[in-house]
Amino acid sequence: MTDTMQAIRLDGPGGYDVLRVSEVPRPEVAPGWVRIRVKAFGVNESEVTSRQGGSSADFSFPRILGIEVAGVVDEVAPGSRFHEGQQVVSMMGGMGRSIDGSYAEYTLVREENVIPFSSDLPWETVGALPEMFQTAYGSLATGLELQPGQFLLIRGGTSTVGLSAIALAHGLGAHVIATTRNPDHAALLREHGADETITDDGDVAAAVRERHPDGLDAALELVGLDVLPDTLAALRRGGVGCFTGALGGTWTLESFSPFAVIPTGVRLTTYAGEASDLPADAFAQQLEAIAAGRTTPAIAHVFHGLGEVAEAQRAVEERDMPGKVVVVLD
Repeated sequence: MTDTMQAIRLDGPGGYDVLRVSEVPRPEVAPGWVRIRVKAFGVNESEVTSRQGGSSADFSFPRILGIEVAGVVDEVAPGSRFHEGQQVVSMMGGMGRSIDGSYAEYTLVREENVIPFSSDLPWETVGALPEMFQTAYGSLATGLELQPGQFLLIRGGTSTVGLSAIALAHGLGAHVIATTRNPDHAALLREHGADETITDDGDVAAAVRERHPDGLDAALELVGLDVLPDTLAALRRGGVGCFTGALGGTWTLESFSPFAVIPTGVRLTTYAGEASDLPADAFAQQLEAIAAGRTTPAIAHVFHGLGEVAEAQRAVEERDMPGKVVVVLD
């Protein structure tokens, strides 16, 4: 094996033209780290932002992008709990931001962020799951502590995390109400397990209260802080709202008044966890559910090879259809 690999390493911000394949040093294994041969990875909006130069302080150039990966263990240090050839996924933990990520033939990941699995599912399917499933699972299990039989609102249902959360919550036995700004996507929400759909015209709380006058038990906010007050207004006293995402781009408010944002008796949490929040058995159950046909991951486009990463990022930016954009390395 040579000491180099193919990767997309950015020396600075730019357009799609900076997503060029080049030869770079192959990362060397160190104690506490696992080298993964990349089989597939999802392409995310945060990576588009990083490429454009708009990331937060933990990001720096030069950098290989990619916050998630699915692949096989290529090499480990002595004493590792992993072994060569083992199927694994990993996500976040600084990948593609403070350390090099998955837009490469190989990536080096901290052991605590590696989740083993065993599955015959195609890599394009597994590659779609790590980030969106981890975020959806963490939001429901940690952020909301969702229980069977509860009534849940998912605002931003056609996002990758939203669709994953719908399927997870449905499987848990919750009653799921999902929103979309496009009424043509209502059927997609129901296919993934939504019991009710609402067309988001900015006044979701009123639509919820028409059907459920006492309010809902839980709400997952994926659209943004600007609509969070309306989302929380759909909850009953004692209900819980979890802020996880901002599809609309509003992550902060210039002035924050708790009395104006949070209704009396309603609780507000957030979720921004890591791979360690996702138990291996929970990931295994999701893979088994997909293999058995009980749930279907939303995949919008599949691209092949590092040479198609630029087109994959373009597909993420254009958002021409709901679902995950995946790159498979053949």
